[in-house]
Amino acid sequence: MFLAIDVGNTNITIGVWKGKTLYGPWRMTTQQPRTSDEYGSFIKNLLVINGIDTDKLEDIIISSVVPNIMHSFMNAVEKYLHKSPIIIGPGTKTGLDIKAENPKEVGADRIVDAVAAFEIYGGPVIIIDFGTATTYDVVTANFEFVAAITSPGIQISADALWSRSAQLPNIAIIKPKTILARNTITSMQAGLVYGYIGQVEYIVNKIKEEMGLPHMKVVATGGLGNIIFPETNVIDEFDVLLTLKGLKIIYEKNCKG
Repeated sequence: MFLAIDVGNTNITIGVWKGKTLYGPWRMTTQQPRTSDEYGSFIKNLLVINGIDTDKLEDIIISSVVPNIMHSFMNAVEKYLHKSPIIIGPGTKTGLDIKAENPKEVGADRIVDAVAAFEIYGGPVIIIDFGTATTYDVVTANFEFVAAITSPGIQISADALWSRSAQLPNIAIIKPKTILARNTITSMQAGLVYGYIGQVEYIVNKIKEEMGLPHMKVVATGGLGNIIFPETNVIDEFDVLLTLKGLKIIYEKNCKG
C-alpha cells in the first residue's frame, strides 16, 4: 500500500493505492501557505479519518509543479508519515522518451499523465489536462513525448474577464442553454464555455493535421474537463483519475522487478 500525491497549482490531490484499489481521491488547496506541521497533520488526519492505517504505508510517490512549497511539504511527509518519498523528476524511470528541447522543462504532471494515457489507452495519443492551465501533450506510438501546447485554463480566463472589467461579475462556469445570450451572466458563460470548446476542437484537429495522424486517440483529465468533454466529439476518453493512475504505473516501474 502506498500514498500517491499530485501537487498542482490549484489543488493537492491525494490517493492511496492498495493493489488495484484506489482509496480517495482527496483534495486540499495549494495556494494557501502552510507550515510543515499544517501539511503533515492535515494529511495524517485525512488518511486516518478515511480508514487508512498510516503505519502500513510502504512508500510515498509525489508529482509536483509547485517547487516553492516542497521544502515544507517534504518535511511534513517525513515527519508525520515517516517515509522519504519518491519525487517524479530526472532519474525517475518512466519509459517515456522526452523529445523536448529541454526535457527538464517538462512538468512532472505532464510526464505522469503522458505515461498513464499511453499505458492505459495506447498511442499515438493527445493528452489534455484541464487544470490551472490547459495543456495538450502529444505522445507517439513509440512512446515519445514530441510536443506540448499550453493555454490559460478556463478558470483563469473567467477570473481575468471579471477582474479586469469593472462592470462584469464573477460567474459560475456552466454552459448556458444557448449561445444566443440575452443577459450579462449568460453572455459571459457562453463566451467562456463555447469559446473553450472551440479552442479544444481547433487545437486537437491542428495537432492531428500537423502530425499526419487523423485518428489519434485523445484522452482528457482535470477539474473542469467534465464541462467540455460532453460537448465535443474530439475527446475520446475523460479520466479524472489519470494522474493518480500514472503515479501508480511509475511507482511500479521504479519499485518492482
